[in-house]
Amino acid sequence: MNVKALYVVLAALFWGISGGIGGILMGKGWDPFVVSLYRGGIGLACVLVWLALGPGENGLASGRLWLWSVIAGLGVAGNFSFYFVSIAEGSVAIAATLMYSAPVFIYLFSFVFGLEKPTLRKALAIAVVMAGIVLLTQIYDIGAGGLTMLGVGAGLLAGLSYTVFIFGFKYAAPHGSPPAILTVAFTVLVIALMGPSDTGQVIDVLSTPDRPLFLVLGVLGAGLSFLLYILWLRDTEPAVASVVAMIEPVTAALFGVLILSEALNGLQVIGMGLILVTVTALSVRSSAGEETSGVMAG
Repeated sequence: MNVKALYVVLAALFWGISGGIGGILMGKGWDPFVVSLYRGGIGLACVLVWLALGPGENGLASGRLWLWSVIAGLGVAGNFSFYFVSIAEGSVAIAATLMYSAPVFIYLFSFVFGLEKPTLRKALAIAVVMAGIVLLTQIYDIGAGGLTMLGVGAGLLAGLSYTVFIFGFKYAAPHGSPPAILTVAFTVLVIALMGPSDTGQVIDVLSTPDRPLFLVLGVLGAGLSFLLYILWLRDTEPAVASVVAMIEPVTAALFGVLILSEALNGLQVIGMGLILVTVTALSVRSSAGEETSGVMAG
């Protein structure tokens, strides 16, 4: 693995840690939307510094940059919020793994709406991942392990929301610089999450002893991680990026088990393994043939 690929590894590692930090904050009673709001707000402060230091034309005068960046912002707002709702309704390990399975569901939707031809390989991958989800979430006995249907749905929607972010960023990129796009996107995130956030808690964060946790969450989970991801993913081999993406759910799972004392039984571990291995293998094959990448952000 080359040095630049290590930056993508660090980004995925930071996203995994941010899920654990979010779990700690919500365990202390903080609302998922408030946690998401501050993660994005601190990330906005970081990219504003990046924008101010960046030389040359940033593209903020382009209407197309604004259009696609707003779409990207709505996607990342959904990703942050659904991810933390899923954690609050279940566990860090399950939420991160469900989010990672989203690319397979994109294939499924593409088949249903005739956007892509189904193949035996992709059909088998979908079947294996769905089996893994059944084992991981124990949806046949929902609620027994503290997980709810809301938690399952939110975890999957977190991944689909991140797909919207990637879609928006991809189409905004020709019209401006990465920090300009992220500045608009994170501004949209802050505006979008102000409504569902508990106003009292938003104010309380400013004086809480938990401020260092919020700061680390924002810097690692939105500011530094997105900078690393955007700057160096373009120079990383797609197959490598797909493999290192698995670092995020694995890191989040280890954080949940070791720090938050979350427990996974044998069937859940098998289910997690089925999802991670299958999605990674499918992403590597797709990347090799189509030169695309599937790194997720939590």
